[in-house]
Amino acid sequence: MTPAIQYSLIIPIYNEEATIPELYRRLSQVMEPMDAPTEIIFIDDGSQDRSLNLIRDLHHHDQRICYVSFARNFGHQIAVTAGLNFARGQIIIILDADLQDPPELIPEMVEIWRQGYQIVYAKRTQRRRENWFKKLTAYGFYRVLARLSDVKIPTDTGDFCLMDRQVVDQLNAMPERNRYIRGLRSWVGFQQTALYFERDPRFAGEVKYTFSKSFALAINSIIAFSKVPYA
Repeated sequence: MTPAIQYSLIIPIYNEEATIPELYRRLSQVMEPMDAPTEIIFIDDGSQDRSLNLIRDLHHHDQRICYVSFARNFGHQIAVTAGLNFARGQIIIILDADLQDPPELIPEMVEIWRQGYQIVYAKRTQRRRENWFKKLTAYGFYRVLARLSDVKIPTDTGDFCLMDRQVVDQLNAMPERNRYIRGLRSWVGFQQTALYFERDPRFAGEVKYTFSKSFALAINSIIAFSKVPYA
């Protein structure tokens, strides 16, 4: 009988051919000593470079590698949602492909989960080599959202997190289409805590989350979680 999957890693991919080899190397170093079977789920979000070919090559050589390939670019939150629906593990970890979310934090997240926390989210204490405009707009967005929402969404966090199977089952059962994952994971409750880290610069390639994409996500999140339109 095949052992049950314990760890599922969800990694959205969009034109990341320059980062995939190093990402896989670092993931392998982190996951090989882990104490149970692992799956690494790449969600190719309509890449136009060689990302999908690289993922397929990895899949042929490593049985831990799974992938979902979109026919076009649907966006980061939809890619994460697809990964959550696909994941089979008891512990689900979301991280970006650009290595700004360091895989080396995963064992520490797992240790915190073993203490009884069902959600462990990574909270940035520093954004290395990001320009002042991005830092300022990110700082402002989180604090505006905190003022407008009754849901306590942690500031200075992204989608990089660990979630228990019970949490993911709740998220998968929710009907929302325009999803703001870090808001939904706060809304569902459960025992949550932060793991603080300094965010590294992108390993290679260009930033995929442009200002227009970030702005659209900000508007969606404010509409979804603001109490003001309903007051």
